[in-house]
Amino acid sequence: MVNQVHCTDSNGPLAKYESSGTSSSGGDSSKESSRCSTPLLDSDRTDRLREKMRHRMESGDRWFSLEFFPPRTASGAVNLISRFDRMGAGGPLFIDVTWHPAGDPGSDKETSSMMIASTAVNYCGLESVLHITCCNQSKEKISQHLIKAKKLGLKNIMALRGDPIGNEWEEEAGGFSYATDLVKHVRCEFEDYFDICVAGYPTGHPEAKSYEEDLRHLKEKVDAGADFIVTQLFFRSETFLKFLKDCRAIGITCPIVPGIFPIQGYQSLRQLVKLSKLEVPEEIKEVMEPIKDNDAAIRNYGIDQAVEMCKVLLHSGEVPGLHFYTLNREVATMEVLRRLGLWLEDPRRPLPWAVSAHPKRKVEDVRPIFWASRPKSYIYRTQDWDEFPNGRWGNSSSPAFGELNDYYLFYLKSKCAKDALLKMWGEELMSEESVYEVFTCYIAGKPNHNGHKVTCLPWNDDPLASETNLLKEELEKVNRRGVLTINSQPNINGKPSSDPIVGWGPSGGYVFQKAYMEFFTSSENVSALLKVLKKYEPRVNYHIVNVKGENVTNAHDMQPNAVTWGIFPGREIIQPTVVDPVSFMSWKDEAFALWIEQWAKLYEEESPSRMIIQYIHDNYYLVNLVDNDFPLESCLWEVIEDMCKLLDSPVEHPAELQP
Repeated sequence: MVNQVHCTDSNGPLAKYESSGTSSSGGDSSKESSRCSTPLLDSDRTDRLREKMRHRMESGDRWFSLEFFPPRTASGAVNLISRFDRMGAGGPLFIDVTWHPAGDPGSDKETSSMMIASTAVNYCGLESVLHITCCNQSKEKISQHLIKAKKLGLKNIMALRGDPIGNEWEEEAGGFSYATDLVKHVRCEFEDYFDICVAGYPTGHPEAKSYEEDLRHLKEKVDAGADFIVTQLFFRSETFLKFLKDCRAIGITCPIVPGIFPIQGYQSLRQLVKLSKLEVPEEIKEVMEPIKDNDAAIRNYGIDQAVEMCKVLLHSGEVPGLHFYTLNREVATMEVLRRLGLWLEDPRRPLPWAVSAHPKRKVEDVRPIFWASRPKSYIYRTQDWDEFPNGRWGNSSSPAFGELNDYYLFYLKSKCAKDALLKMWGEELMSEESVYEVFTCYIAGKPNHNGHKVTCLPWNDDPLASETNLLKEELEKVNRRGVLTINSQPNINGKPSSDPIVGWGPSGGYVFQKAYMEFFTSSENVSALLKVLKKYEPRVNYHIVNVKGENVTNAHDMQPNAVTWGIFPGREIIQPTVVDPVSFMSWKDEAFALWIEQWAKLYEEESPSRMIIQYIHDNYYLVNLVDNDFPLESCLWEVIEDMCKLLDSPVEHPAELQP
């Protein structure tokens, strides 16, 4: 461990710590790397979707998948991505995103099918299937969409003819009129790159001459290169089981996944039935008609009906998975899955941070800790990297981080509206202490003085993580003193990887952590902190920086410090989280900018509230502390306590607290 102090602050509290050494934290990046190759934690990250299905079928492990449609508005896109995160926690094998020809589905708009599916893959870590239809598209246009989808990391396509824009189907010049031709085109142009799904119709396609003819067309789609089938919705289990038997009888051997629609409302059912040209069985009509104006009763009936139908399908031994048409809602589908035992309430984390499902990131297993609460931002800023750390971070020689110039991208934007943020963070700030109260209320999970619970901060868009909850009492104390924490973790010495709070990785392993704390604090606090830290070296490593980039550290300026690692049977040691000095300087820019972009801009220019946030942005420091003696009780609280004692002691007698 290198304990020489490096400093680049010429006037502030860091100035007296300047040494002859020069910090390279903001230096050039090189693509040379000394990274080793470590066995992957989870083979599912590298398997294709069809392989994942095969593994599940062979093991008897049932699965579910979810369908969503693109929202109409930008705020709807923000809400849908939040729903992906919530529903993704239950462990779907994949999601799929529908294609709406009238909504510019292949564009870069945040409401397009392409962008929603791309966001699900890249930023939510969900295996995603993008619908593509023949409707109103030439062969060349379809190829352009597929090239773009491949570039964005999408590897699965649902090939559909699609519904006509008008009443009748109109052939597109140079296009396709049948899904079979679209499947052939994908295979011809992209060979085996995409896994292809096609649609099946348990009662026959409404435009088919007969049920038998529609089955023959389905076999043509499979023979053309489709990997699996997802069916249209139906209302009776026997309808699907007969369809499945008929498909097998004519030689269709690929997986066939039943499409399940939990009835959620009388009008939505009528609309869906109209679009799909299906008949609702009389026994369902008889139940629904008397309660058609009672939304709760309709939803409860729909849940019960879906659960009973799914139980029959699963108990048949012929159905390994279920596909749910969610209508972009979550309550009914999640309840059905819970009752079926398919919803994973506490899924095992493959790594301590949210993974991306982009193919080029499939080997990524190391990240700096600073983006722990902003994983989507980290993914965005590293999206152009050619390779990703695997096994170890190396010697800080990663390609440079991309700039985050737009803090309002729909997948980075806060889930809360401006009015809600003002109620939580203060419609009018009176002093820096008003800001301290916001942080303290967030940590405590308690309402602020106006009675509004603080559920997020600019650096943390979700309530406190269960792991951070272990530190809640101590964090409350330090935040009240103006140590404004934005990231922390407890020290862990050999907890089982199955631990529900700090566990991650394969079963049978043990995980370890060094205590870590990251916070903003005033220059006065930093002056006292630097005096106190002398007596904790080399046990505690620190890095302190202001918005100008003036910084001091006692750590090696190019050497990362592993703060999370795991030991697993038959594997090398995995160290997925590091404190890296070069990355910290990139994170610093984002961390300081969030004061302005997410908080200060809530207020009018020149208002007292905005000026308070601006002052903190301009004058406070960002600090990270690592306690390297992880087997011992963390000393970081003692460090902060000593800092406060030094500040509280009489000016003429500070020596007794100095090292």
